[in-house]
Amino acid sequence: MSKTTQTIFHINAFATRSFAGNPASVFPLDSWVDDKLMQMMAAETGMTCAFFVGQDGHYEIRWFTPATEIKGICGHGTLAAAYVIANELEDSSQELTFHVDSGKLKVRRQTDGGFIFDLPALNPRSMTEPPGIEEVLGCQPEEVLGDLDIIFVLSCERAVREFVPNLDRLVELPLRAVIVTAPGDSVDFVSRWFGPKHGDGEDVGFTGSAHCSLVPYWSSRLGKTKLTASQLSPRGATLDCQLHRDRVLLSCFAMKYMQGQVFL
Repeated sequence: MSKTTQTIFHINAFATRSFAGNPASVFPLDSWVDDKLMQMMAAETGMTCAFFVGQDGHYEIRWFTPATEIKGICGHGTLAAAYVIANELEDSSQELTFHVDSGKLKVRRQTDGGFIFDLPALNPRSMTEPPGIEEVLGCQPEEVLGDLDIIFVLSCERAVREFVPNLDRLVELPLRAVIVTAPGDSVDFVSRWFGPKHGDGEDVGFTGSAHCSLVPYWSSRLGKTKLTASQLSPRGATLDCQLHRDRVLLSCFAMKYMQGQVFL
């Protein structure tokens, strides 16, 4: 019985070495395949998968966790796909544009082999504190904000670092996911990201989409447009960020860990 083969790349996004950053599987497609097949492929890999179609600098992209399709923005999946296009496929475009429901995500090549990841800036607004939030979080947030994700601003870096979530209770909170953030000791701000609604616990690396909200918030609070951000996750990273008009710019790298063939 004949089988179809599909190239797969394992890319660590927001990383400069192996075993760091956010792992993602990337599948370049000639045309879209069935949604159920993409979901099964993501479940089989056990990590976020990025599927894309397109050419000549313009692409459509979709992302699936092992449990569900990601709606909105998946930063590390997009960066991983951009790395594959820039380094493994015959596309020499200096700027790659990914057309998604939320707008355009752009990735520009840099001469040092890195990228500028250009994302839409969101405008997180103050939210009414959910009832019983101190019991859910195990601490009292200084501020509650929301846009794509619900954001809890804590007092200091140590509070973010020592935060122990109750994932069952976090599922009950509104919006896509949960961010905790605070001023950093040696950087402008720190954060952690939790996505139990997508079948995830804590994001192990650097969550690009979270910074669509975090960079505008901290830019306004600190009175500066260029910031340094650290995500205090197990494989987190420290990135230079910039708020440029209505866009968030992340200076970043990605690394190929593995390449192979899937037999369908």
